[in-house]
Amino acid sequence: MLSSKIGIAVLLTVLQVTYGQKMNSLTACLADKSLRVDCRYENNTKSPLQYEFSLTREKQKHVLNSTIGVPEHAYRNRVNLSIFHNYMALYLKDFSQKDEGVYACELRASGIPNSLVSKNITVYKDKLQTCGVMSLLVQNTSWLLLLLLSLPLLQATDFECL
Repeated sequence: MLSSKIGIAVLLTVLQVTYGQKMNSLTACLADKSLRVDCRYENNTKSPLQYEFSLTREKQKHVLNSTIGVPEHAYRNRVNLSIFHNYMALYLKDFSQKDEGVYACELRASGIPNSLVSKNITVYKDKLQTCGVMSLLVQNTSWLLLLLLSLPLLQATDFECL
């Protein structure tokens, strides 16, 4: 009887964490002289999210902006964060090759243990796209993939394109 209660408690904890939040994507692009790192997620809990953006370079982690840890003083004047529904955009002013490295976005639901989710992206200045319509198209290709996958179905039903 006790082991079944423990099993149910573990199952509910796992379901709550997996249901609670999901990191959809982490992308980066150049906006003028600033690096923009876009973190898209889903939060299906009523708990507020805590976040941390960091940069790891030369095996050293630098916290850029956070409600989990303490941001490094060296970045405070260069970092700006915009938060929207299920989307955060970190801007790092005057991005240069010295700022290249692995950028990470970590999210944690307040009050829910083991709810940390994260993604990272390696950023090199000479390989970044300029933020704009094309970078949005590349970052959000799910609609394009859906369209391409549905073309055979549309052709099978004799759907005519104008």
